Amino acid sequence: MGDIAQHFDRVNFECHCGCGYDDVDPRVVRIVEDVRMHFNSPTVINSGCRCLAWNRKQGSKDTSQHVMGKAADIAVKGVAPKDVADYLESKEGFIGGLGRYNNFTHVDVRNKNARWGKN
Repeated sequence: MGDIAQHFDRVNFECHCGCGYDDVDPRVVRIVEDVRMHFNSPTVINSGCRCLAWNRKQGSKDTSQHVMGKAADIAVKGVAPKDVADYLESKEGFIGGLGRYNNFTHVDVRNKNARWGKN
């Protein structure tokens, strides 16, 4: 059992640079847990919280939702990223960012809809 959700620990969302930044928004955790439960398959957080320095090394903008702890890039074992994005898009009341990539799905909890990618 995870320490912040049934299947996730805070460390799953921690910045990959090793700085320890892990202040993930609980709404992100709920979305990722929902995806994990819906597909009944292990879900990997490829990128969650990012400190500004690590975010810049990733080539991302300083205004990235990752820097605010409001985003996660996820991959669900055995499930196409398109199917993950389609599931989230179909959820009534889903507001936030949804990025469609070949190997993962970006999800964030900004206060407006933003969509990108083509899968």
